[in-house]
Amino acid sequence: MHYYFVTGTSRGIGKALAERALQEENARVIGFSRQQSIEHEWYTHHAIDLAQVSDLGKLIDSFFIQLTDAERIVLINNAGTLGDVKYFGSIADTQIDQLFLLNVTAPAILMNHFIRAYQAMEAERIIINVSSGVSQYPVDGWSGYCASKAALDMLSEVAALELEKQNVQNFRVYAVAPGIVDTQMQTDIRKVDEQNFSRLEKFKDYKSSGALDDPSQTAEKYFYLIDHPEKFQEVRQDVREF
Repeated sequence: MHYYFVTGTSRGIGKALAERALQEENARVIGFSRQQSIEHEWYTHHAIDLAQVSDLGKLIDSFFIQLTDAERIVLINNAGTLGDVKYFGSIADTQIDQLFLLNVTAPAILMNHFIRAYQAMEAERIIINVSSGVSQYPVDGWSGYCASKAALDMLSEVAALELEKQNVQNFRVYAVAPGIVDTQMQTDIRKVDEQNFSRLEKFKDYKSSGALDDPSQTAEKYFYLIDHPEKFQEVRQDVREF
């Protein structure tokens, strides 16, 4: 049996990933998001706001249950937020706090418990953290998003290194950038004030020129990695290079 734990399954890439996993006859999907938008007999939903770390702490011990029939166990940390697109000096403190809780703290907690629960198993285990190309370079107005994705990349690098140091076999950790995808985040970006984001027109052009990828297409690329991990030795990956 294949088990997929996916965050942010209510829409966008997260929903596409969950739906792609459910195409497998032997798959079970456990989703995490505030709203449920998937109805399937092999889908289990946990209604949770992952930015509320106190709620996550109360519930997390019930998430990663014993899986005696598992051949593959995958955690995909997809949920994230762009945050308040503004320059430093204008960002609300609460926005900074919520962004890092959702984009960094929650994935780190989930990774910690996932590794604790399944480190000793013989099943294939994979952690995929949905990163971004902007983890590698600065974008004005996106301070929190750039920094949080850079942090997520490094969390992935460290986890992979620790598993290697402990000689844990058949367990891989990746930080995978999805490219430019037609999601609600892109819609939100096109609505921001240009004085807070100098690249606004370029992102509007992505939509008008048809340059945005469909979430289902992106999900297929993630599953290519999941199905062929032997082809991907580095922790940091970008689906545009697959």
